[in-house]
Amino acid sequence: MSRKILVTGGAGFIGSNFIHYLAEKHPQDEIINLDKLTYAGNLDNLKGIADRPNYRFVRGDIADLELVDGLFQEGLDVAVNFAAETHVDRSIGDPDDFIRTDIYGTYTLLEAARRHGVGCFVQISTDEVYGSVEEGFSNERDPLMPRNPYAASKAGADRLAYSYFATYDLPVIITRASNNFGPYQYPEKVIPLFVTNALDSIPLPLYGDGLNVRDWLFVRDHCSAIDLLISRGEKGETYNIGGGNLLTNRELTARILEFLQLPETLIRRVRDREGHDRRYALDSSKLKKLGWEPEADFAAELETTIAWYRDNRWWWEKIKSGEFKEYYKKQYGNR
Repeated sequence: MSRKILVTGGAGFIGSNFIHYLAEKHPQDEIINLDKLTYAGNLDNLKGIADRPNYRFVRGDIADLELVDGLFQEGLDVAVNFAAETHVDRSIGDPDDFIRTDIYGTYTLLEAARRHGVGCFVQISTDEVYGSVEEGFSNERDPLMPRNPYAASKAGADRLAYSYFATYDLPVIITRASNNFGPYQYPEKVIPLFVTNALDSIPLPLYGDGLNVRDWLFVRDHCSAIDLLISRGEKGETYNIGGGNLLTNRELTARILEFLQLPETLIRRVRDREGHDRRYALDSSKLKKLGWEPEADFAAELETTIAWYRDNRWWWEKIKSGEFKEYYKKQYGNR
């Protein structure tokens, strides 16, 4: 049975990987990709998809009520909202776009869904809404303690989505995933930034003492979790999606350099980020009770991901030679 699925932010990292996943696992589904194509949106992420007869790209803003309303009028079975401003450093310098896209844009989608109906609305949140977790693991009942504008904007959207379930009985599911990695990730994020810098002998800017801990999730495992939740998740519920791979940033950096056979002298310590959360860790047992398990072997997929950036310079060189270059200089100084 085919479904009509709206994917917002489908030209971004996780959204484009989700579209690739759907095209492989559910080739009969009709996919509408709504993306504003801001700096991190890239149609190169969708090579091999664009010519499919049941795929349609719509360039537009999720905060555009008229546009969004028209898409929901078509009769959607599923809407998955990946669209968001996502980079913590950018949110610290300029929170405005994060509030508008992450909160108001989510409101616009929810309003259209309320008016026209949808079978399932998946709001993609993040583990960062829990704030820093010094020990143990965050579960879905824990309080939200976001500590930067990005995390706060995602927490706001997260709870706004839940309110539409509680108030209007909209069939909402909320996911909170840990740090994703894989191909097509914009090179402001740590893994593609460090890999591409290393390949060009540019210093790797490691924040503070490098001991901040993150839980790493291969993007395809994230996609499979969302797919499962669309069919088996309980409406109104929130589900953590963790990879179970806890590493310090220093350990992650060492693994990247070891795989590329490059010296650790490329590491350059930089001033720590304001309000830098020390540790994230998710308890994913609620999701696992539905039958999901991460399939990726972390070490193998990390190496596959590093190799992808090494072998696909065509994808990232034009990104890093454009607007990103000025942003990098402002953020970290000259090479």
